[in-house]
Amino acid sequence: MSTEIEQATTLTLQQAAKLLAGEAMSQHDAEVMLADAIQHCALRANVKRWATEQWEGRQLPGNINRLETYIERADLEAWRTRGATDR
Repeated sequence: MSTEIEQATTLTLQQAAKLLAGEAMSQHDAEVMLADAIQHCALRANVKRWATEQWEGRQLPGNINRLETYIERADLEAWRTRGATDR
């Protein structure tokens, strides 16, 4: 994991997914889990959505742009503490 991600106070959805991904979960699965949490208002984020015709790569729920959606590390940690990753 890069030092940039470890020290950042604001993360892109992609960076947050990298923190969550591991042996039991792929990065894309973590991105989908985060997007679902954002869509259900369980995780706060500054969201940017793709228009369908603009989509790049594998689509996320709500057409959320994984590169330009931002999550505060404190919000991510609070969400994780509430047990949101126990699926």
